[in-house]
Amino acid sequence: MAFLIKSMIGNPLSGMGLGGGGDKEEEATPSDPAKAAGMTREEYEEYQKQLVEEKMERDADFLHKKAERATLRVCLRDKYRLPKSEQDENMIEMAGDDVDVPEELLKMVDEDATEEEGKDSLLGQIQNLQNMDMDQLKEKASATVTELKTKAEEKCSVM
Repeated sequence: MAFLIKSMIGNPLSGMGLGGGGDKEEEATPSDPAKAAGMTREEYEEYQKQLVEEKMERDADFLHKKAERATLRVCLRDKYRLPKSEQDENMIEMAGDDVDVPEELLKMVDEDATEEEGKDSLLGQIQNLQNMDMDQLKEKASATVTELKTKAEEKCSVM
C-alpha cells in the first residue's frame, strides 16, 4: 500500500519531463554500436566487413543475372528483327564481356527457331498437308463451290 501511494505522489516533476527522468535513458543506450550488439570492437568491425562483402557479392550476382537476361532479349530481338534497346546494350556493357545466356534458355530459343524454320520451308508445308484430314478438306471445297453456284444463279439470269 505504501508503494502505491509513493508511486502516485512520488516526484511530481519526473512525469512532466522537466528534468530528473532523462538520466536513465542516456545510460540505457550506449554510444558504441559494438557494445549495443554485444560484441567486442574487433568482432563488430569484422562483422561489418562481412556484411559489406556479402552485399557486394549479391549485387555482382544480381548484375550478372540482369546482363544474362538482357543478352537473351538482344538475341530474341535479333531473331524476330525487332528494334534494339539501348538499355539492354548498356546493361551488357556494365556487366562486361563475359556474359553468356544460360544453356537452358539457348536450347529453348534454338528449338523454337528450328520449329519455325521447318514450318516456313516447302517441306514443312507439304507435311502440314499430309496431316490434314482430306475428307474434311473435300467437304469444305464442295460446300464453297455449291455456295458460289447458288449465288451466281441468283445474280445471273442466263444460268
